[in-house]
Amino acid sequence: MFAAILDTNVLLPSLQRDFLLSMAVEGLYRPLWSEAILEELRRHETRLRVERGADPAAAAARADRLIEKMPTHFDDALVTDWEGLDDTCGLPDPHDEHVVAAAVVGRAGTIVTENFKHLPAELVPNRIQVLHAKDFAANTADVNPGRAATALRVLAARFHTPPTTPREVLKVLVTRYDMADVGEILEPVLDDG
Repeated sequence: MFAAILDTNVLLPSLQRDFLLSMAVEGLYRPLWSEAILEELRRHETRLRVERGADPAAAAARADRLIEKMPTHFDDALVTDWEGLDDTCGLPDPHDEHVVAAAVVGRAGTIVTENFKHLPAELVPNRIQVLHAKDFAANTADVNPGRAATALRVLAARFHTPPTTPREVLKVLVTRYDMADVGEILEPVLDDG
């Protein structure tokens, strides 16, 4: 099974994160991250919740729960001992070196990110592909559309207030996260049953 580093910026949008991780639960790929990525996610998740009006302590507690919950399904996702490769690629923003270092140590075939400006392909080791979340999601769904549709159904079943169908979740992925290719792949195989 191929592995992919999920950068903080693709883990932060909750529905996108949940869809990507749901496909991993279905065995379509192995997600990877580092403590540095999780710490960035914790900070940004807390900040977003505070900006949306949450009490800072409650926002931090929710972010902590998210970070603590992620390893329950992916106990082999944490890449360690990447620090020796930090600052070796010469990226435009040295703060992004940890993402490439974790990808190399974790033997990832892909870095999933929205930060192409700071992760230019010519500076990333050439065996590692850098993809936008929408492209990675489409490539992954295309490997096995039936399992990707199952991931979408399981994700939709978690919505109770209000109840949401898989097609409704897919519509949000298409419109909010520009996953039109995912829509084209899953629509023919998706049933709401």
